[in-house]
Amino acid sequence: MTFQGAFTALVTPFKDGGIDQDAYRALIEWQIEQGIDGLVPCGTTGEAATMTHDEQGEAIRICVEQAKGRVPVIAGAGSNNTKEAVYLTKLAKKAGAEATLQITPYYNKPTPEGLVAHFKALSDEASMPFILYNVPGRTGLNALPETIARIATEVPDVFGVKEATGSMAQCSDLIEQCPEGFVVFSGDDFTVLPLLSLGGHGAISVVSNIAPKMMSDMCAAFRAGDAVKAKELHYKLQPLSRAMFIETNPIPVKTSLGMMGKLDASFRLPIVPLLSENETKLKAILKENGII
Repeated sequence: MTFQGAFTALVTPFKDGGIDQDAYRALIEWQIEQGIDGLVPCGTTGEAATMTHDEQGEAIRICVEQAKGRVPVIAGAGSNNTKEAVYLTKLAKKAGAEATLQITPYYNKPTPEGLVAHFKALSDEASMPFILYNVPGRTGLNALPETIARIATEVPDVFGVKEATGSMAQCSDLIEQCPEGFVVFSGDDFTVLPLLSLGGHGAISVVSNIAPKMMSDMCAAFRAGDAVKAKELHYKLQPLSRAMFIETNPIPVKTSLGMMGKLDASFRLPIVPLLSENETKLKAILKENGII
């Protein structure tokens, strides 16, 4: 499996208190038809924080089953509890995912030594390839380049990072300090193209839920050396990316998919529906950009 290009941080459709399997499978199939390079179930966008362990296992299994090996599946399996991360990783492995996405422990705010120990324990107890997820806006902790470089060197299963600081200076330091071939994905839709220009490998994207072809084409154009096309697609994506964050993710993106007829835009508390005034703004943006 190749880990480059546009990977979608999938939403999880819900219905009657559980996962809407039909809508979920249809969304996955559409993503692949549109040329997406990979899928990431059970992340922040997938509302994994409100799902039971059994539901996470089910969501990953469905995704792997529907993908049928056509694109890689990186399953969200992280936790601020190392034992729980080990358990979730074992679920992802059993479901057949190619790799997992492992968030830095949130709330606990571990030291760099604690981060290294967390990921070493994960590798020792549930060995499986994984990508580290650095998202200070969600965790309250910024894993600095020197710490990630140390993890990349000392932990055998880590092969990349989803970098969501939005700081190109930090991304540049990260790529400079990490081993050759270490995969660096953007976790921030606004900075995918700048990160590619620094040597990044692609994106784990929110906006590609609604515009998979556009995001995939942008990454492919850059790899092919077509900077003009890549820049054109970057600026086409910008208003959509802004719209996906008019409220907390995944509220706008799931609402957008509802407007597109892809699923029922239902949420689990404490996530609630989009404010009506923002729904009006969102609909206008989607219409203006040809999404609906």
